[in-house]
Amino acid sequence: MNNLRIASRRDFLGVFSAGALVLGTRVVSARGRGHAAGLDVTKAAWNPNVYLGLEPDGSVIIVAHRSEMGTGIRTSLPMVVADELGADWARVRVEQAVGDEKFGSQDTDGSASILDFYQPMRETGATARVMLERAAAAHWKVAATDCRTENHFVLHAPTGRKVSFGEIVSAAARQPVPRKEELHLKPDSEFRYIGKGVPSVDLKDVCTGRSIYGFDASVPGMVYASIERAPVLGGKMKTFDDTATKQVRGVQQTVVLESAKPPYGFQALGGVAVIADNTWAAAQGRKKLKVEWEDGPHAIYQSESYKKMLLERAAQPQKPVRQAGDVDAAFAKANKVIEASYYTPLLAHASMEPPAALAEFRNGKVEVWTATQNPQAVQKTVAEALGLRKEDVLCHVTLLGGGFGRKSKPDYVAEAALLSKKVGKPVKISWTREEDLRFDYFHSTSAMFFKAALDDTGKPVAWLQRTVFPPIGATFDGKATYADTGDLTQGFTDMPFDVEHIRAENGPAEPHLRIGWLRSVANVYHAFGIQSFIAELAHAAGQDQAEYWLKALGAPRKLDFKTQHAEYDNYGKPLEQFPVDTGKMRRVAEMALERSGWANKKSGNGRGFGFAAHRSFLTYVAAVVEVEVDDKGKLHIPRVDLAVDCGRIIHPDRMRAQFEGASVFGASIAMLGEITAADGRVQQGNFNTYPVARMNDAPFETHVHIVQSNESPTGVGEPGVPPMSPAICNAIFAATGKRIRELPIRKQKLV
Repeated sequence: MNNLRIASRRDFLGVFSAGALVLGTRVVSARGRGHAAGLDVTKAAWNPNVYLGLEPDGSVIIVAHRSEMGTGIRTSLPMVVADELGADWARVRVEQAVGDEKFGSQDTDGSASILDFYQPMRETGATARVMLERAAAAHWKVAATDCRTENHFVLHAPTGRKVSFGEIVSAAARQPVPRKEELHLKPDSEFRYIGKGVPSVDLKDVCTGRSIYGFDASVPGMVYASIERAPVLGGKMKTFDDTATKQVRGVQQTVVLESAKPPYGFQALGGVAVIADNTWAAAQGRKKLKVEWEDGPHAIYQSESYKKMLLERAAQPQKPVRQAGDVDAAFAKANKVIEASYYTPLLAHASMEPPAALAEFRNGKVEVWTATQNPQAVQKTVAEALGLRKEDVLCHVTLLGGGFGRKSKPDYVAEAALLSKKVGKPVKISWTREEDLRFDYFHSTSAMFFKAALDDTGKPVAWLQRTVFPPIGATFDGKATYADTGDLTQGFTDMPFDVEHIRAENGPAEPHLRIGWLRSVANVYHAFGIQSFIAELAHAAGQDQAEYWLKALGAPRKLDFKTQHAEYDNYGKPLEQFPVDTGKMRRVAEMALERSGWANKKSGNGRGFGFAAHRSFLTYVAAVVEVEVDDKGKLHIPRVDLAVDCGRIIHPDRMRAQFEGASVFGASIAMLGEITAADGRVQQGNFNTYPVARMNDAPFETHVHIVQSNESPTGVGEPGVPPMSPAICNAIFAATGKRIRELPIRKQKLV
């Protein structure tokens, strides 16, 4: 199965730097193109590690085992290896890994790629460097401690002698692999790339249209599929008539896929697939299908009544998940008590490239080419769907046209693999935007209730909060209705304010659609509720929202949840290493306020400034947002200031880009995002009904301010999103006096 070819509409246009436009076609083997090939680095002359290979011509091959979807991770992790190795970046070739457990986790989710692999990548480079230094030392008969690598050479400092990597590769390969304790990592002063960055390895291909995405994959003899799925989750097909479908030119056949059974996990949803010569014929044939569905129990789902139920449930006592002091007694004797409820809707991922996969089943094995955030999940899902061993599924990873968490859920890959087995040919499936929105793993809707008692100075002395939302866990456990620890420690049980009496509660909610993780996950709604409510308390106390926030945060301290009966997941990392540190939270808050010029900002008459700060994925972010509301109620965002503490910065340009993107993404979901359902059917089908921020909606300027740190790097891709919604809504209140407690903002009247 070594015949993968890439041919797309971009192949008809070649754009050259001189500006000439040349018409023609090209057929490019993806096995010669790094980001789709998945070449085996073990075939290099020397491979001291699964991530690294060196050749006698001096070439350095570094494997990118995480997926590239615009974050720059295909550049940043290899860059760390190259820096520690002492390689010349111009002589480094990056190859995309196939799915394989030998690389460790390949799940490009949770803002964890640098967090989990910065140190292993440094050790990878250092291992090869030590072996090169020892080989050169043996050749020169000098001490290895007098040798060092620099710009693709090993240098002997006392004499100035040097030998290139290529010349010493064979000798280095015969050196014993050093133990971990024998490695000496470079000091910061010797970094050439870490903390400075290099151009993206995909930059030229992306700019010239040569990049290979999931939609571009092609093999000879493949067919195309379009699937008619049950419009209600869990629906079953009663009858179908494909007579008219088979009359469509280019249609080859129809194939029935068995309906998925709960819990749905990453199963293919099932339905009737139209197999055709091309995507157009498949789509036209699908329109001619006549299918009668039995909707099943989820047909009762109505967004408005479900919203009402969530809000009512949040207003009632629920299961405690964090307690300190005696909240009830504090409320009983309080002179001033404030209450508020908040609501956020379902959201879709809506990445620019909808799901797409190409699968070929042959001789009991499957080969897949797809845009996926998790090729190992592809292997597992396809193997389970076809009754194979995981090792019999080979997954090649293309570039992703966005992901946001959707493409770590490989239901669409299972569809292609199942169809390939049934029709005996390679099958490509490319979801439409309508399918992408209607059959997503949706970001959960949430209702939250807050109640606080204020003392005579306006300080909160008692704090009650509740959250009710259908949990992600229900997608994998059909009985799950309560949130798990991971959901709750995303901005809820780790509420940071210094309040004597605290109780946090979680109520049950049954999902009627597939629920999944979206950029920042539960932090999105928990930050919206908590950071909006604290601003309401500031107003009730007659104080500046930012000054009040800093007072409520209290003195710098590390939060101890054990004394408050709160389980804490901490994104899978020990609290001892990555504590919830209010000192860091205060630092980013003060930086955002200072850099934005908060002290000199004047709100009112349609112009306002809002503040919010939040910790997620071990990173601390504070946001100051400026808004303008014109006399027609149109919202504009002239400026956003984000202050960030994410530990050591590996690639500053990519880091800033992630927070600039988070500013737009956060503004988009706050202002516009909403998925609704009627009779169990999702009502949105394209960007006309599920709008995303265009240039005239997006923040005009985003300024990213970085706390310089030498501590371990933490998450970057997601933490900029959570504070955006509350900061925008707090700014709207400052500008207009209109309090926003329900999203999206576009459904609210601002004047």
